[in-house]
Amino acid sequence: MKGIAHFITGVTVASFFPWSIEAALRGNPLYFVLGGAFGLLPDTLDFKFYRFFYRHDLYLEPSPADPDPQRMADQLAEAVAAAVRQRRTVRVKLSTLRLGADRWRQYSVRFDPQRGEVAVRFGPAVNTGQVPLPGTEPRSTAVGRARLPAPVVQTYEAETTVDIFDGPTFALEPDDEGRVILHFLPWHRQWSHSVLTGAVPAVAVGLAGAWRASAVMLAGYVGHLLEDQLGFMGSNLFFPFTRRRLPGAHAMRSGDALPNFLTVWICGLLLFWNLYRHTPDPLISIGFSQLLFFGGAVPFLAVAAVRHLLRHRHPPAKTPIDTSNEWGDPLIS
Repeated sequence: MKGIAHFITGVTVASFFPWSIEAALRGNPLYFVLGGAFGLLPDTLDFKFYRFFYRHDLYLEPSPADPDPQRMADQLAEAVAAAVRQRRTVRVKLSTLRLGADRWRQYSVRFDPQRGEVAVRFGPAVNTGQVPLPGTEPRSTAVGRARLPAPVVQTYEAETTVDIFDGPTFALEPDDEGRVILHFLPWHRQWSHSVLTGAVPAVAVGLAGAWRASAVMLAGYVGHLLEDQLGFMGSNLFFPFTRRRLPGAHAMRSGDALPNFLTVWICGLLLFWNLYRHTPDPLISIGFSQLLFFGGAVPFLAVAAVRHLLRHRHPPAKTPIDTSNEWGDPLIS
């Protein structure tokens, strides 16, 4: 989920506690602030702090003048070999390739367990909005391929695209069966996404006498963790008792527009309802079923009808379905 979805989830969770509403009616929004803050806290710990202290063993830095996909593929294969040979986790950083103030060279990396190879392909230059720039295709469209010296176990999406700002990290962890487990962004959703991590500050505040604030803080934190479990990566929910992230439900991707929009919309409805039912002498009278109908069903049906009408008047061009990022499909057909 995006940050705004996590934030509004934390605020909405806080609204389910009666003392949050009572305090807000007296002009004190502290509980809502705590809910929203702790809804954001897990990702804040990762992206604003922890990732800057994470140690990498290998930096893959493509050359701006002559990006060579084969060299990068060979380096990734060698990193897998080093993980097996040295019996340790090798952390690889894929660096971005900046060409100018608002121009980045895009490239993709794909570990293919079925073929037993890793493939690297360079694409066009993109702007900071990740929009490809016309006429910026690389001189060579060759794909670099290298045989993997050991079976690789995928735990995230099949293909990784690298383009703007900071590049991703892979952790190559050997197991007892001679395989290498591929962890995407190993610094993300580890200790920061544990229930215990959220419980520590909450319990500390509770012991200080503010148990109501403690409950709101923990609820906002856990709400974030539950939303993350709907995606691909999952979270290490029980650190330090566990070392690995529990797999997600694969129901959505964190950047998908529709799930994020629906989360914000539904939270808005629930937040309105919780505030409304505690408001003395409201201006209008509405039941929960009416709220769901007029605030949920009607807008959804209206959007669906408009979308159907537009598609009927202007049918989309029939193009092959892009499966380049799905499991088991080659990088280039």
